[in-house]
Amino acid sequence: MNKDEYQKLVKQLTPKENRVRNAFVAFLGGGLIGFLGQVIITILMQNFGLSMVEASSWLCLILIAFASISTALGFFDEWVTRVKAGLIIPTTGFAHSITSAALDYKRDGFITGLGANFFKLAGSVILYGIISAFFFSLLGVIIYG
Repeated sequence: MNKDEYQKLVKQLTPKENRVRNAFVAFLGGGLIGFLGQVIITILMQNFGLSMVEASSWLCLILIAFASISTALGFFDEWVTRVKAGLIIPTTGFAHSITSAALDYKRDGFITGLGANFFKLAGSVILYGIISAFFFSLLGVIIYG
C-alpha cells in the first residue's frame, strides 16, 4: 500500500463530524453557562448586597475555581467532549488550560515543572491578548484623540 492509497483509506474510515450539531450543542452549553452566571450574579447582588462589578468579579472567581477543581478531579475533559466549545471558550477554558498544564508537570518540581510549564497552553492567549489590547488602544487613541 502506497502513501496515496493509505491517505484515501484514512479519509474513508475517519468518522465525519456533525458540525451543525456540534455548533448547536456548543451554543446551548455556552448559553447555559451564561444563564447560570447571571443567576449567580443575581444571587450575589440580592443576598450579599454586592454591586454588579463586584458580583461579576466574584462570578469570574467562582468559574475559575469550578473549572480548576473539576479539571483536577478529572471531570472537565469529559464535559468538554460533550459540550465542545461552549465550555472551553469562556473563562473556564482558560482556567482549565492553566490547571491541566500545572497537573501535567507537577512531578518535575516547582521550578522546572510548574514554573517552566504553567502557562504553556495559556501563554499564547495572554501574549496575543496583550498585543491586541495594545493595538486596539492605539487605534482608539488615533481615532478618538
